[in-house]
Amino acid sequence: MARKSNIEISDYERQRQENIAKNKALLQELQLNAAASGVAPKKSSRPSTQTAGQKRKRQEKKIKEEELQPRRTSSRIRGIVADSEVAQQKAEEEREQWREAEKLKRQRVSDALNLGDVVVNGQWNQSGNFLTKFGPAQPGVKTFLEQDVKETTDKELKELRERMNNLELWRGIEPAKIKITPERIYSMGFHPAADKPLVFAGDKLGNLGLFDGSQEIPDVKIEDDDEEINADDPVVSTFKIHTRTISAFQFSPHDQNAVYTASYDSSVRKLDLAKGVAVEMWGPEDKDMDEPLSGVEMSRNDPNMLYFTSLNGTFGMHDIRGPADNTGRSGLMQLSEKKIGGFTLHPVHPHYFATASLDRTLKLWDLRKITGKGDDRLPTLVGEHESKLSVSHAAFNAAGQVATASYDDTIKIYDFSDAGSWRAGHTLTEEQMKPATVIPHNNQTGRWVTM
Repeated sequence: MARKSNIEISDYERQRQENIAKNKALLQELQLNAAASGVAPKKSSRPSTQTAGQKRKRQEKKIKEEELQPRRTSSRIRGIVADSEVAQQKAEEEREQWREAEKLKRQRVSDALNLGDVVVNGQWNQSGNFLTKFGPAQPGVKTFLEQDVKETTDKELKELRERMNNLELWRGIEPAKIKITPERIYSMGFHPAADKPLVFAGDKLGNLGLFDGSQEIPDVKIEDDDEEINADDPVVSTFKIHTRTISAFQFSPHDQNAVYTASYDSSVRKLDLAKGVAVEMWGPEDKDMDEPLSGVEMSRNDPNMLYFTSLNGTFGMHDIRGPADNTGRSGLMQLSEKKIGGFTLHPVHPHYFATASLDRTLKLWDLRKITGKGDDRLPTLVGEHESKLSVSHAAFNAAGQVATASYDDTIKIYDFSDAGSWRAGHTLTEEQMKPATVIPHNNQTGRWVTM
């Protein structure tokens, strides 16, 4: 016999049960009222003419029609057993096809490229000298107060501050609207022409962007067929001249129409702004050889000598009058076992150059004396200095000083101002290679600092 429950019902539970009972009574009342007024649905007195067999045949027919049109072609439908050798072979073939497609995208193109054929953004209707189409730069915002200038005692510094104080930021276009390249910028610089504010930038996927800072924006809107173009958007031209990252570029000191670009696709190209053509100047003879380049410079004394470094720790020299691939592997010198992030030629004495490397060193080299043969060739090591962490880049100035940026959160200044008196084969002691000035700087903000 069931025991009576002595559990007391709470006020909340009692109220809930009363509400349930009221709702049931209300529902029954509504159903009775609907039936009395004739609103409720009536049951059909006419018997169904379809038999159970006919319904079953119709359902079987629908199933067969769906089987004739499968929605997907999986391995199970095609009779391939999961984890079988056939399935594994099929997956491997698909992976290989994907790898080949990605390899073709990244492989460098050795042929000359017309800018009109590789336009990614903007346009290139070139006729005549490209640089002459741009007007003078616009002035900008003051960077020094009058009081700062008055308190400066150094004469040269005071003159420089006075000149800087007269500059203003360009107000032609909002900075947020100036998107020079489609992807992340790896290299950027101003064209050296003083009266033409042209900004160049190379991005992650090999695009080179050009922006004219002197352009004037009209106040009207332009209609192109059915598409309305905002005239207040800046004009930017972008060209796909490499298949991988443009890591560095240099404006030729001998030809204002020439820009030399180095890329991770293992090539150096010369962009001729007058002709609108990008020509490969150097690349490995074997197109499958991976020699991603990290820097490029041209001697100020010799208009035909091109210098470059790679992420494999190599340094190369190339006479642009010869074939683009005449150096092959033998033209490269292994200066470091790790990545060379950047290098710099001495502006006055270009036989000296400095390299910044992932091996944490700044090294100074002399090209006047090269020892060894083939892959074992090396220029004379003048001296080296080791930092606590890797050195990302180095930059010479005309006075013979080298500035470096390092991951140890310092900017170091080295003084080689007496390099003009050194003879071939000259070396420096460890004490002479120490930086003259060390400036603390946060180089690890997520935006790695380069020079």
